[in-house]
Amino acid sequence: MIKIISVAFFILMTFANLSAQLPTQTIRGKVIDFATNAPLPYVNVVLLNTTIGTVTDSSGNFTIKNVNIGRYNIQISMIGYETYVLKEIQVSSGKEVFINIALKENVTSLSEITIKPKVNKEQPLNRLASVSAKMLSVEEAKRYAGGFDDPARLVSSFAGVSSNVSNNAIVVRGNSPQSLQWKMEGVEIPNPNHFADLSTFGGGGLTALSSQLLANSDFFSGAMPAEYNNALSGVFDIFMRNGNNQKSEHTFQLGLLGIDAASEGPFKKGSNSSYLFNYRYSTLSLLEPILPENAGGTTYQDLSFKLNFPTKKAGTFSIWGIGLIDASGAEAKMDSSEWEYDSDKEMSDVKQYMGAVGIGHKIILNKKQYVKSTLASTMNGIDLSAETMNASSLLVPENRINNYNYSFVLSSFLNTRFSSKHINKTGLSATVMMYDILLKNVVATDYPLHTIVDENGFSTLFSAYSNSTVNFCEKLIMNLGVNGQFFTLNKHYTIEPRIGIKYQITPSQVLSFGYGLHSRLERLNYYFVKNSIYGNEAINKDLDFTKSHHFVLGYDVSLSEFTHFKIEIYYQHLYNVPVIADSSFSIINQQNDWFFDNKLQNDGIGKNYGVDITFEKYLSRGYYYLITGSIFNSQYKGGDNIWRNTLYNRNFIFNFLIGKEWQMGSNKQNVLGLNARLSFQGGDHYSPIRTVESEITQIAIFDESRAFSEQFPPAFISHFTASYRINKKKSTHEIALKIINATSYKEFTGFQYNYQTQKIDERREALIVPNLSYKIEF
Repeated sequence: MIKIISVAFFILMTFANLSAQLPTQTIRGKVIDFATNAPLPYVNVVLLNTTIGTVTDSSGNFTIKNVNIGRYNIQISMIGYETYVLKEIQVSSGKEVFINIALKENVTSLSEITIKPKVNKEQPLNRLASVSAKMLSVEEAKRYAGGFDDPARLVSSFAGVSSNVSNNAIVVRGNSPQSLQWKMEGVEIPNPNHFADLSTFGGGGLTALSSQLLANSDFFSGAMPAEYNNALSGVFDIFMRNGNNQKSEHTFQLGLLGIDAASEGPFKKGSNSSYLFNYRYSTLSLLEPILPENAGGTTYQDLSFKLNFPTKKAGTFSIWGIGLIDASGAEAKMDSSEWEYDSDKEMSDVKQYMGAVGIGHKIILNKKQYVKSTLASTMNGIDLSAETMNASSLLVPENRINNYNYSFVLSSFLNTRFSSKHINKTGLSATVMMYDILLKNVVATDYPLHTIVDENGFSTLFSAYSNSTVNFCEKLIMNLGVNGQFFTLNKHYTIEPRIGIKYQITPSQVLSFGYGLHSRLERLNYYFVKNSIYGNEAINKDLDFTKSHHFVLGYDVSLSEFTHFKIEIYYQHLYNVPVIADSSFSIINQQNDWFFDNKLQNDGIGKNYGVDITFEKYLSRGYYYLITGSIFNSQYKGGDNIWRNTLYNRNFIFNFLIGKEWQMGSNKQNVLGLNARLSFQGGDHYSPIRTVESEITQIAIFDESRAFSEQFPPAFISHFTASYRINKKKSTHEIALKIINATSYKEFTGFQYNYQTQKIDERREALIVPNLSYKIEF
């Protein structure tokens, strides 16, 4: 670690001594009407605290040239519309800045109420959300310590969200990570993480989502609007930005985690069409000395792209995609005297795949309506084979996973502006889920593999929704909606009402309420489990949706131009939860068991309740800070009808993020940034070990009669990021050092039998992930 920091310091000083001219850059953008998506002409665009500004043309476009590099707050205003302020827009010499803004029409005259400008950081992109929604800024993902250019890790700094060091699984308000839905460009996609679903269902190691390609997106943590289906705890609604349609721009990054290359530009000079792609290849071999055994041979790569084709009369077409390939494995130690844990005598080989590609189309029908449609295909797969050494030092089969899922998705919605006070969004989607699943496991070493799931075929999930936004007055907004789903595999359906209310108490204070009934399907392999005790039929094929009532009460206040406070109180009632009869088991606590083979029934319930607090100081005078806190309780009833803590009931989470930027260089054109994050959160709950039985059988056996009655000590975790950006005339260079788990917290990885001491160990590892990188934008 000291060597890495020394190298970073040397490179930093080398670049700091380079001479530079004072560079400038261009800010471009497009302003549209929120309700109709029609372009807005003659909109005022002003860089606050400067004399620089412009007006949009007849197509809603604007251009501001020769802007000095730095950070700006940009105000967009027009008579009859709410004034909008974009905070912390960074202008650098390597790339043009392009921003999209949707202005919302005022429903009353200016004389009726004092209008406060809307700040982009205080509200989500989706204006149909009343509570529990936050915009994810790509710039923040790059800047915040612990973000690691990974949106999944960034949101763990949000109130109500927790995660771990070793994986980026997102735990929202005590819910399982697999309860979260990932969406891209309006359709559900598989888990977009490298090494997904190995250590934790719903999580992975690192994201395949490149910050070079992402636009600002939304993260929902409860009571989602009616357009969201098949999501129980929350939704990560991700969008890709369009490439620059006027000039070619490129990015190349080299770091300890591998290489990253991106390019964008117009297909033809003078056209409005554009391309954008990003490719990454990584190997962890350079970090092998500080990573767990066998991690050095791990490789992964991903590719993402978006092509955009506006037309004069037929609307705008886009083609987008993302894909990843992972390879990992482990070698067994041949000498049995070297075995300490089961992993030492196991040999495994893992290949993983994930992909999504789609065609999008948006067309404005008239002055009041537009339609947006997407046709997409997604896939994810895992090939895993594992063998273990037996008593004769021979490798014998242990398990096998061949799991492939393919989906074809068609979604479309119609947005209608009935008046300035009433906007409706109605849509539908059909997801055809094709599957080819083979899961095999052994009962004990030297036993033959037996089949748990062997199924292929397809099923379809249909969904439809309608949501109306009613502005009773400038102070009171109500979102009313309903969502319906139907699953063809077992003919189960669900009808889910949603409601959201926002009341503007004063120009700087908002009171909000949200309610929603939400549901989610289980992992497909659970439906096709076979167990010889019950014959040769799929024993869980009739599983219903797991459902949850969400109630949220919120209060927002802007304390000043640069400070914002938010508090939300929530309650969630889960029901129809799959459990095992007369057992403490609940699917709520299912973490990573691919070989689950028990019969389930929808008799379980659960509850999550707590309070989330956020206090944020936006970046001004060169510094920012963010304080988030959550106090909550998460409990469930299994098949034995006893209330217990869930695995994810950490009880509290506190985060403190702070960062400072210094303008440096002869013309103050360079930027030195230091960012830190401190997290203090309660430990996961766990079931006590039956010590005597475990030592006899040489495997951890838990006391299920006291399931999750114990809790690990609280965890204190820190992350650090340092960067130096050098703005040359036509390029930007950046040296960065990003460290996850800078203080070497030892994270729990499991209970395992120790062959050396013949005891059950509570295994912990201090996983530190540093990435020293150099990036150039030109």
